[in-house]
Amino acid sequence: MSAEPTQGLSAVGDGHFTSDKLAEALVDVCATVGLDPTGAELLRVTNNAVYRLARHPVVVRIVASRGLRHRVAKVVQVARWFAEHDVPAVRLLGGVEQPVRVGQHLATLWETVPDGGVRPRGRDLARLLRRVHALPAPPYPLATWQPLDDVRRRIDEAEGLDDRYLEFLLRRCAEVEGRVQDLDFVLPPSLIHGDAHLGNLIASPAGPVLCDFDSSCIGPPEWDLTPLAVGVVRFGTPAGRYRELARTYGLDVTRWSGFPVLREVRELKLITSVLPIMVSNPGVRPELLRRLEDSRRGDTSARWVRYT
Repeated sequence: MSAEPTQGLSAVGDGHFTSDKLAEALVDVCATVGLDPTGAELLRVTNNAVYRLARHPVVVRIVASRGLRHRVAKVVQVARWFAEHDVPAVRLLGGVEQPVRVGQHLATLWETVPDGGVRPRGRDLARLLRRVHALPAPPYPLATWQPLDDVRRRIDEAEGLDDRYLEFLLRRCAEVEGRVQDLDFVLPPSLIHGDAHLGNLIASPAGPVLCDFDSSCIGPPEWDLTPLAVGVVRFGTPAGRYRELARTYGLDVTRWSGFPVLREVRELKLITSVLPIMVSNPGVRPELLRRLEDSRRGDTSARWVRYT
């Protein structure tokens, strides 16, 4: 999943993954594993098209970005590692070899999280992150943190963006990457979620569970504390939610000297998350351009609204 949810249908990367093709892919995926797609609900489309089946307690997640298909095998591995260690997280559907490949599409299938439970809070995210960060290293190679890799891939897939903006983004990526390499992190590297915000927690009767492991890797735990902090500044997320996260986790990343660099990385992700669907989902364009202009001007206090 991307840095923030985007609703609506989309085409990705020169229109190759259109809404119609993704819907056809859902039918094909379901046929492959013996499920009925009738009445399926499209929950969201960004880097993945996420459908909830009406006739089975199953969520189908179809990769909708050519540049990010390489992450699917990792998602399956991390989900199994979390299950093995009883981390509260979404679970892969059993009895199915995953990921499922149908033509040019890759998909993963998940057990639906039962409805109910209270809205997740900052302290819930902190407790889950502490569990993730305390896990032993998985017994298989897991990529190390390369936070600008997906940003560059999205720039490569950009639909209809002026060259001056593309050049700005590539230049900013190079500048920020240099600053990232100079960081001296406080905490030892560990398995990290990689996109740890409250939108990637799902309420359940048994308590919140983590979802979306696309960005999981071995990296600095400080990165997992950054999204909520940036959300306070850019989206007006109540500051108390971040304070609760910091207090429960035991570290306020905003007081660390390296936080401004992590904020730059996070904001690049927030800006570029919709680049591959800008033409096919034109409603995102005004907000995207506003974010780009704020970034070009160095305006660090402008409020953004979530892509819709």
